Amino acid sequence: MNAQFSFKIFTAVDTLPEKWDTLARNNIFLTTDYLSILEQSAPENMICHYIGIYKNEQLAGISISQFLDLSTVSSFGERDSCMRTKVRSFVFKNFSSNVLVIGNNMLTGQNGCCFDDSILASERYVLLQKATRELKLKLTARKLKIHLTIFKDFNEIELENFKIPAFKTYYKFTTQPNMILDIRENWHSFDDYINNLSKKYRDQYKRVRKKADGINKRKLSLDEITAYRTRIHELYLNVAQNAPFNTFYLTENHFEVFKKSLKDNFLFYGYFINDHLIGFNTLIKNGKDIDTYFLGYDETCQREKMLYLNMLYDMIAFSTNKKYKRIIFARTALEIKSSVGATAVNMYSFMQHSNPLINLFIPTIFGFFEPKIEWKERNPFKELSSN
Repeated sequence: MNAQFSFKIFTAVDTLPEKWDTLARNNIFLTTDYLSILEQSAPENMICHYIGIYKNEQLAGISISQFLDLSTVSSFGERDSCMRTKVRSFVFKNFSSNVLVIGNNMLTGQNGCCFDDSILASERYVLLQKATRELKLKLTARKLKIHLTIFKDFNEIELENFKIPAFKTYYKFTTQPNMILDIRENWHSFDDYINNLSKKYRDQYKRVRKKADGINKRKLSLDEITAYRTRIHELYLNVAQNAPFNTFYLTENHFEVFKKSLKDNFLFYGYFINDHLIGFNTLIKNGKDIDTYFLGYDETCQREKMLYLNMLYDMIAFSTNKKYKRIIFARTALEIKSSVGATAVNMYSFMQHSNPLINLFIPTIFGFFEPKIEWKERNPFKELSSN
C-alpha cells in the first residue's frame, strides 16, 4: 500500500478514534451513537467491524462492515412454488450463506462509508477493498469462511469510481430501488401536500383516513417501548416473516436500545384500538432527512383499517410539518409508496464470490435468487398525474 495510506480494523465502538464522529457528522448511521446500537442489539447472525482509513496517520475515511451467517435464518418466503423455494434455499445455504457486506445491510442507501476530501474519489474504493481483504483474512482465521463479498448501495454518480482493476471480478447488480419523497419548498405544512394531490389521490387519502376511525396513534416513550416489548416484537415478526427474503431478524430489545442511544432522534409511534397495540412505525432524524425504519402491524387490522397506508401519510405529515427535505422510504412496497409521491432511485452494489468458478456464473445465479419485481409507478400530484 502507498506509504501515506494505512487502515485499522476495529471490533468495538469504544475503541474507535476520536475523529470518527467528526467524519460521520453528516450521517447519523455512521456515528458512534448509532454503531453502539448495533453493538448492543445487532441480529444474532451478524458480526460488525469498523474500518478506519488513514492518510499520513490522520483518519480520513470510515466504513462499517457486517458479516452475516445466513444459514441460521429462514431466508426465503413462499413467493414461488415450494420445490423452487427448497432448491433455492439449499443452494444458497451451502454456497452463499456466509456474506461480508461493506455497508449496512439493515438500511437502504449509502450509509456504509464516508471519506474526507483529502482522499481522492479514485483512491477511496481501492483502499476500502484492500482493507476488506485484510478483514476477510481475520474472519477466516476465526473459521468464518466468506462466500460472498458485497459493497452495498452506491448511486449512479459513484459507479465511475468502481471502474478500476480492483473491482474487475465483481458483479454489479441492483435490486429494488430506494423510494424517496422530496418535500417541495412550497409544502409548508401537510395541508399543502394534500392540496398538491390530484383528485384521484385526494379521494384515496380521504378514503384511507376514514378507514382509520377508532385508531388512536401516539408517540411512545422508552418506558412504554420497554413495557410493550413482546407485543412490538410479535407485530414486527408478522411483517418480517412475510417478506420474500430475509437476511436477519431484529432482537426483541432492539427498539429499546435504539431509543436509549438516539433519544429524540428516534421516534416510535404506536397505533392502538381500545388500548390494544395493533401496529407501530419508527422514524429516524438524519440531518435534513427523515429515514423510515422498521414497522409492524396486525394483519387483520392492516386489511380492515388500511393501516400501512395510514402510516405512510402520518410519516409525510410529520416530515412536512417539521420542515424536513426528504423522506427515505427505503425498499419494498414500491407501488404503494409511489402512490403517495415517492420516486424510485436506483442503488447499485458489487458482488464477488470466493470461488472463481462460481463467480463466473454470478449473473445467472443472481437472477435465480432475485427475480425482477414488476410494479407500476404512480404520479399522485396534479402537475404530474398521468393515471
